[in-house]
Amino acid sequence: MHTLSTADHGCTPPRIVIPDPYNAADDLLGRNLVAGRGSKVAYIDDAGSYTYDQLAARASRCGNALLGTLGLARGDRVLMCVLDCIDFPAMFLGAIKAGVVPIAVNTLLTERDYEYMLSDSGARVAVVSQALLANFAALPGRVPTLERLVVAGGDDDDGLEALLAAQSEQLDAAPTRATDPCFWLYSSGSTGAPKGTVHIHSNLIHTAELYGQEVLGIREQDVVFSAAKLFFAYGLGNGLTFPLSVGATAILMAERPTPDAVFKRLREHQPDIFYGVPTLYAGMLAHTGCPTAGEMKRLRACTSAGEALPEGVGRRWKERIGVDILDGIGSTEMLHIFLSNRAGDVQYGTSGTPVPGYRVRLIDEGGDEITAAEEPGELQISGPSSAVQYWNQPEKSRATFLEGWTRSGDKYYRNRDGYYVYSGRSDDMLKVSGIYVSPIEVESALIAHEAVLEAAVVGIEDEERLIKPKAFVVLKPGYGPGEAMRQELQAHVKGMLAPYKYPRWIEFVEDLPKTATGKIQRFKLRGI
Repeated sequence: MHTLSTADHGCTPPRIVIPDPYNAADDLLGRNLVAGRGSKVAYIDDAGSYTYDQLAARASRCGNALLGTLGLARGDRVLMCVLDCIDFPAMFLGAIKAGVVPIAVNTLLTERDYEYMLSDSGARVAVVSQALLANFAALPGRVPTLERLVVAGGDDDDGLEALLAAQSEQLDAAPTRATDPCFWLYSSGSTGAPKGTVHIHSNLIHTAELYGQEVLGIREQDVVFSAAKLFFAYGLGNGLTFPLSVGATAILMAERPTPDAVFKRLREHQPDIFYGVPTLYAGMLAHTGCPTAGEMKRLRACTSAGEALPEGVGRRWKERIGVDILDGIGSTEMLHIFLSNRAGDVQYGTSGTPVPGYRVRLIDEGGDEITAAEEPGELQISGPSSAVQYWNQPEKSRATFLEGWTRSGDKYYRNRDGYYVYSGRSDDMLKVSGIYVSPIEVESALIAHEAVLEAAVVGIEDEERLIKPKAFVVLKPGYGPGEAMRQELQAHVKGMLAPYKYPRWIEFVEDLPKTATGKIQRFKLRGI
């Protein structure tokens, strides 16, 4: 079962025709086997390489294990807390092919988080990497619906390897429909309990064809490496959906994406496409081991998402590596990037323009659409990859998923060139002297100073109980904190922005609180 797509270039967005029935995993695996790519390498992880034939066989074994030995039925859920290795795509695709719904979760959370997700989802089976087992070991007795914990990466007789050894490599795909629930991703939960975000079968291929192929230009001969992990909506497209949609080869890395770990993979595997996040790009540029353009001979495209890319970081990367970073914005709810810069059409400091097949609009506080340039509003998106609901949260579902539109919770404005500029989360915006101030704008100005590695800005009340910007700054090695540096940075911001936007207070810190996906957690700084 494969998608048929016709791209009408120009003003008309690509049109993707999806057959019925349709199974997303059967499509992504099957299209490569039909195209004769069975012996081509699909994945390279820390332990070895795996062809498309081997990936398809392992996925079928996973699906058979879920349906047979583990006793799951179509529509049941399996929670996956799996590091980036071959077990992730094999289990994720195997579950989908079998009609079981995988729930990929953040590997950096706590036992309490996982207990909540297991209870909320009703998952009867959890597949967990051995290195992460400590946070799950006590849960089978505490979560009534959890029947089995399967350990991946170990040698136990009841672990994943032993389980798969007894399974057939043949599995008929469940006759699912394009609109059936396919997989879940839990939102970060930065404003409350995590939300189980339900995606359908057609969503994966829509992101692959509309962004991966139309914007990024991924192709069969590419080697790709995503520092963003597979459990993250951004990383799932980068390292699974996009390469499988064209028969490319993806590099997987189980460890955390430190600059040293990323440099090792970049030099060893020489990818054509690299996917990162702003914090990582900044850290890599500040590191003495950062490669040069001469070392990265094959690299032709880099992307960034998860948080707005500071203009200075993008420009320094282009000068150092010789390749632009295509900054964009996506979300768990929309699955991947829907606003993006493009190769040959990059305006640093912006998120670019809508990806083909997507529409965006800006809404003011009164609920009216904003048509004027430079006027901030809440960003809403209409596109074919939107989630259908939050599990068990009807009120939040109704508030987020409108009739054909999805609320992002992000503030944006459209500049006079038609590019969209991020202004922060709706609840992060500051009102200073009665005028909205974007923390992102102040942070970008600070990061433009040669001494600043990272910055985060929040609103703090002054002695008159008026909101003013406060900055938390991480300095680069070789630069020291102190009053002189504080005054220098304040003067620097005043020279770049309107005077009322400068940070009244600057606190120098060793690091900033971040989510596992690299987003700065400004709400944690408000109480400091």
